[in-house]
Amino acid sequence: MTMRGNFLIRVAALAVFLMLAACARDTVTLLPGADGGSSGTVAVLTEDGKSVALIDRPYQVGRIRGGAVETRTTNAEEVRRNYGALIDTLPPDPTVYILYFEEGTTTLTAASMPELDKLLAEVPRRPGAEVQVTGHTDTVGKEVDNDILSLKRAAVVRDLLIDRGLAPGDVISVGRGERELLIETADETNEARNRRVEVTVR
Repeated sequence: MTMRGNFLIRVAALAVFLMLAACARDTVTLLPGADGGSSGTVAVLTEDGKSVALIDRPYQVGRIRGGAVETRTTNAEEVRRNYGALIDTLPPDPTVYILYFEEGTTTLTAASMPELDKLLAEVPRRPGAEVQVTGHTDTVGKEVDNDILSLKRAAVVRDLLIDRGLAPGDVISVGRGERELLIETADETNEARNRRVEVTVR
């Protein structure tokens, strides 16, 4: 990506940065991630590649000036004051909901119903939301059976979201079986926290 200098951007999944236009066209400000910590790393280079700086801390600023890269640290108040209108156009951070299931079934646990209510209330508040539903199992049973069960669990939640008004094309459901355990266990271990569906709303 080129303005007057070249920015090589290596960013984590939730990285949010500002490439500020107008009088500061060669300035990058890294915003914090959803947890308030670092949201990734941005390498800022001059056009000839002789000057480079890594921007990897919240509110760190890199600027190309006079053929070199300068860095400094700003703060939330200054960023909001100068670029509040731009920040307000950014989409909300992704939200992840975890729903748990009864052993060997596609039946949600009673304890998961409040979280389901939160999920179903969140989706209408995000016009054009994209949702990924990922089903999981514990390690009890055959791997192939768990693959099928995880897909069925994801499909149950997907159908609930579609019934609530989400367009079918805006929700993806996949099954991971016992491949991505939340709690690492040995084979044939009954672990309630692994019997889940994770829903990412972005």
